[in-house]
Amino acid sequence: MIDRIDRKILRELQADGRITNQALAEKVGLSPSPCLRRLRKLEDDGVIRGYTATVDQDLYGLPINAFVSVRLTRQTEDEISEFDRAIADCEEVLDCYLMTGTRDYLLRVVASSLEAYERFLKTRLTRLPCVGSIETSFALGTIKKTAVYPVLSD
Repeated sequence: MIDRIDRKILRELQADGRITNQALAEKVGLSPSPCLRRLRKLEDDGVIRGYTATVDQDLYGLPINAFVSVRLTRQTEDEISEFDRAIADCEEVLDCYLMTGTRDYLLRVVASSLEAYERFLKTRLTRLPCVGSIETSFALGTIKKTAVYPVLSD
């Protein structure tokens, strides 16, 4: 179980993954050795799954964000597994959620252009026999995007 100090460590790392242990320790109110021990335990326990760089999506060349609602033909275990396997292999799909409500999945798909998204749709998604219907909404802009989790009250 993680405690308040662990959460402080995690928030600081989410805000700046390249922070030094010395600076991290100062920000969370620990000396460097106990801070490093806690950090290693968070890594060993799988709370911290890795480190990554935050890349500007537009400058990378993928300005299109498509939010895709997918309904399967049937919600059987086999069709869910088939869809999950197929989506896992799609690099264009950055996020995929199994949903409640009228749709079965919500995907965030990135593309370099509307034509590139159309190709993805025609060559990948619509070819899955388990897909019954697809509805796409395009983001006009990004208002807020963060990877920093909110503070929990203890």
